[in-house]
Amino acid sequence: MTSVEERQPAEGLRERKKRLMRRQLSDTAARMFMEHGFDGVRVSEVADACGVSQKTVFNYFPTKEALVMDRLEATASSLRTGLADRSRPPVEAALNILNAELTALTASLSDHDDPAASISDYQRFGELIRATPSLRAYQSEMMDRFIAEAADMLAQRTGMSVEDPEPQIAAAALLGLWRVQFQSLHRHMKPGRAPNDIRENVRADVGRAAQVLNVGLAALES
Repeated sequence: MTSVEERQPAEGLRERKKRLMRRQLSDTAARMFMEHGFDGVRVSEVADACGVSQKTVFNYFPTKEALVMDRLEATASSLRTGLADRSRPPVEAALNILNAELTALTASLSDHDDPAASISDYQRFGELIRATPSLRAYQSEMMDRFIAEAADMLAQRTGMSVEDPEPQIAAAALLGLWRVQFQSLHRHMKPGRAPNDIRENVRADVGRAAQVLNVGLAALES
């Protein structure tokens, strides 16, 4: 399910069309998968529902799983950019990304005509992932990739080898903040709760987890 994306001021017509098509494909797939189950819908059916060819779908998404997990690519890009900024501590960079993702999500809930229905859809989406082994495996593989990339970035920041234990454990701990946010959203996102309350409760949970990491990661770069 595509998250809210940043709008680039100089976005051209071609880029805008590609962004909107990507969102249409992802949102349509998520809706169909939640209704019929991930294994109950073929990629060709998603393509038909969007009025495009199956080849077009795979031009945007390399796998069926990526259709509903494409927001992870945006997270990967933001993480690379954030950790490359050596003026910003790693935990601060991660918190900024997580806060931006959380704010975008809760803003989309607030903007919905029926926030309670939107929250219910989010819950169903989470259940879809938890109930589908291939989606859980894809999510796990992506997390492993994030950890490897974060370890490489942290090693560059400290002059260590990426194979050293310090950047490896630091990267795994840093990416654990995403798991904390996901689990916190699952706990706090209930129909009837105000999106602002959800955001503040999740932000508080992630902040508590980040405090545990601050001392160790600060020592890594000292």
